[in-house]
Amino acid sequence: MKRSILITGCSSGIGKYCAEQLHQAGYLVIASCRRIEDVNVLKKAGLNAVQLDLADSKSIHSGLQQALDITGGTIDILFNNAAYGQGGALEDLPTAALREQFETNLFGWHDLTQAVIQVMLKQGHGKIIQNSSVLGLVAMRYRGAYNASKFALEGYTDTLRLELMGTNITVSLIEPGPIVSQFRANSLKMVEKYIDVASSRHHENYQQMLSRLGKAESTNKFTLGPEAVLAPLQKILTSKKPKSRYYVTQPTYIFGFLRRILPTKWLDKMLIKG
Repeated sequence: MKRSILITGCSSGIGKYCAEQLHQAGYLVIASCRRIEDVNVLKKAGLNAVQLDLADSKSIHSGLQQALDITGGTIDILFNNAAYGQGGALEDLPTAALREQFETNLFGWHDLTQAVIQVMLKQGHGKIIQNSSVLGLVAMRYRGAYNASKFALEGYTDTLRLELMGTNITVSLIEPGPIVSQFRANSLKMVEKYIDVASSRHHENYQQMLSRLGKAESTNKFTLGPEAVLAPLQKILTSKKPKSRYYVTQPTYIFGFLRRILPTKWLDKMLIKG
């Protein structure tokens, strides 16, 4: 019998790539997207796909029910992946921008995860996999909203792992650095939506940021393709006792190590250059 996996954020990037590869590998993949146009693209490509907007509780539960209809009522693996990065200095961000960031990057994940846990408890097994970020380990300027959401996710996931011990439900974090995706393009849209660049004291740095986000390809030499995330995902899927954390890309290994050994002031000096 095929194992079922529900993946969020499959319109592009990591989610789409992992959904396609796991489908080819024989998993019963249910790929979810926020927009119905993206759902239809995936269906035409032969994947099971449902509409699921993490900023909308009704959409979350409707999407999950559609997934359960496809699988016959089980969810063996949940891969929480959908997220975006709200750029901008914290002093320039309206509270509405932070709320919107947390709705998609944390509150929606909780809503979906909470419902899936009930399914997994009933069936007696399951794996919950959270796609976090190196920015859940260290902070960088102008990424405060995203940093906050991922730091919160790290604490949320650690707590969840403790609370699910003894249930045969495992919980793991994947922590990538830069990965080829639509992340920068989506971040650019959100900066333009919420930040008054011209009137900010950070306007010169914003111009550099907007130029970087607007480029078709990342200039970060450490950027890897989505296959870099698929590798630890597959390890988790095939392991009887998956690890709590999986680092992806060199920056995550570097900053994960430096965070443990350096005084905060020294680490800050390195991060301010990022």
